[in-house]
Amino acid sequence: MTMVLVVDPDPEFRRMTGSTLRHFGYEVRTARRREQAASAIRRHPIDALIIDPEGDEPERLVADLRPRTDIPILVVSAPDGNGRTSRLLDAGADDYLAKPVVFDELLARLRLALRHAPRAAGVPPISTAHFTVDLDGRRVTDTAGVEVPLTPTEWRLTEVLAAHPGHLCTQAEVLEAVWGSKGRGKTNYLRVYMTAIRHKLEPDPGRPRYFLTVPGVGLRFVPEGRASS
Repeated sequence: MTMVLVVDPDPEFRRMTGSTLRHFGYEVRTARRREQAASAIRRHPIDALIIDPEGDEPERLVADLRPRTDIPILVVSAPDGNGRTSRLLDAGADDYLAKPVVFDELLARLRLALRHAPRAAGVPPISTAHFTVDLDGRRVTDTAGVEVPLTPTEWRLTEVLAAHPGHLCTQAEVLEAVWGSKGRGKTNYLRVYMTAIRHKLEPDPGRPRYFLTVPGVGLRFVPEGRASS
């Protein structure tokens, strides 16, 4: 599914836009503050961004985001007669719509932007000595090529860690990526689900080689495996 990030300080706009997009088959993430946009793009496979860059110089936000990603950026904000549209487009926005939004037009502009967006090359599977994580195929297979059955949450947690091999993902980052706002502070979620994942994928769940925990800090996926001690 195509994932759209909606960033807007207005909760009603986030609710209505998110509901409309989901109705038409999009996966949606929302955020209230504009400074969350860069973090969300870094953590999640976002395909398009709909944002109201509130403030006196909204083009600065667009100019800051554009070097970080080539996904379509659709700006939706209050009309302005002082050249805001041209400044936003010059800064890197792909399109601009004035509020109040006609959702049929927003959907049409979004489809157009996605058609023109560059297509990312497929991510090669990540192989370890005991299993392979196929991020494109959204599955894990053992050395015989048999799929390992993971629950949706187990897969999402595996996906988040495998997408950043060798990188220490903080507890807060993983909780937000997998459970959203409902996961904030729920570090017990990580213990429960990582135990289940290790029992399915690690050769010795009690002495993990691939899914490592840094106590009190976060998690790291190491495809080459931690050396046995």
